[in-house]
Amino acid sequence: MKTIIITGANGNLGAVTVKKFIENDYRVIAVARSGSELGFAKDNKNFELHQLDLADESASLLFIKEAISLYGSIEAGLFLAGGFGMGNIENTTGDDLKKMFTLNFQTAYHISRMLFQHMLQNDYGRLIFIGAKPVIQPEHAKNSVAYTLSKSLLFNLANILNAEAKGKNVTASVVVPSTIDTAPNRESMPNADWSKWVKSEQVADVLEFICSDKGLSLREPVYKVYNDA
Repeated sequence: MKTIIITGANGNLGAVTVKKFIENDYRVIAVARSGSELGFAKDNKNFELHQLDLADESASLLFIKEAISLYGSIEAGLFLAGGFGMGNIENTTGDDLKKMFTLNFQTAYHISRMLFQHMLQNDYGRLIFIGAKPVIQPEHAKNSVAYTLSKSLLFNLANILNAEAKGKNVTASVVVPSTIDTAPNRESMPNADWSKWVKSEQVADVLEFICSDKGLSLREPVYKVYNDA
């Protein structure tokens, strides 16, 4: 049984992803500020929930050390924690940058840094970061400058990790969804064509494929999960 860490597990994508992995017989170590959306998993023997400030480097490192000590091997890390912020270049301040940097990059970096070293020692591991479409299509980034810049760092981090892991069965992937069909997104964009958006379940399918044996041959991948958006 593969053991997997999922951050942001109580979010719209996170809860669906936890369900997907539990159904496919993974041991899921979930990280979230609360577990209100994870009631379906609370009695599952292969599920555990941890409340952790992912921006706290010391706490994050202690969490990883304890997980490795307990289970011996962590096969995958899915970094779904993050957040969105609006703002064009005129009104995006340094504080806005720091906020998005912490929320979207540091929350992934602190855990992935130590997890990556563990995976190199085991010659196996899958690290998956959630990117953003405006990074690839910057013409769509003009109203989300801080958010896009923070997400761009995850692409760079994945490239660095893949370069260091070359020749080993350790990969860093970036999954890039378009607009995900969630209740908050529908409320904020009531006039959009929701049928063109990507479902959380579709993103979760891609995440599980990467971690499964079907994804063993993949290297340096970036997945554009756009549907028609």
